[in-house]
Amino acid sequence: MTDPEARPRRMRREERREQILAAATRAFAKAGGFTPTSLDDVATESGVTRMILYRHFDSKTDLYQAVLERAALRMHAATTDEGELGDHTVPGMLKWASEDPDGFRLLFHYAAREPEFRDEVDGVREAMAAALLPHMEEAAASKSWALWGANLATTMLIEAIMAWLEAGRPDEDDAVTRILRALDGVYQAVTVH
Repeated sequence: MTDPEARPRRMRREERREQILAAATRAFAKAGGFTPTSLDDVATESGVTRMILYRHFDSKTDLYQAVLERAALRMHAATTDEGELGDHTVPGMLKWASEDPDGFRLLFHYAAREPEFRDEVDGVREAMAAALLPHMEEAAASKSWALWGANLATTMLIEAIMAWLEAGRPDEDDAVTRILRALDGVYQAVTVH
C-alpha cells in the first residue's frame, strides 16, 4: 500500500506556469536568447515534457514573450512604489538584477537585439525614460534637453547594471552609490547654468 503523503503534490496551474517561466528564463539566457534556444532546452531546464509546455504556452514565441513580460513586471515592482520612482528605484533595480540576472540580461541584452522582440524592449525603455522625464524637466534648460537627459539616464542605468553584472557583482551598496553618482552627472548636464 502506497502512502498518499509520500506522493509528490501535483502543482497548481499557476505554480507550474511560474516554474516553467523561471526555468525558461534560465534556458533562454544560457543559450543566448530566443533563436538559439529550443523548446527541448526549456523542457529539460523545467523538468517537464514539451506537452506540458504546450499546455501553458501556445508556442516558443508565446513563452518568450511571457518571460520578457515577467521580467518587466518584476523590474517595475522592484523600482517603483505605487507606480512612482523614488530613492528606492536604483537600489531596487540593482537588487532585482542581482536576484534575477538572467531576466535582466534577457530583457536588456538578448531581446533588445532580436528584431521580433525589439519593440517590446523599446517599450520598456521608453516607459523608463517617460518616468524620468518629469524629474529632468524640473531642472532642464528646455524640454528637448529634458528628453535627452531622461533617455541618457535610462541608457546609463541599464548599461551600468549590465557592466556591474559582468564584473561579478562587486559590493552592491557601493555599486548603488557609484551608479547614482553617474546618474547625477546626467542630471547636472541638463541643469540650467
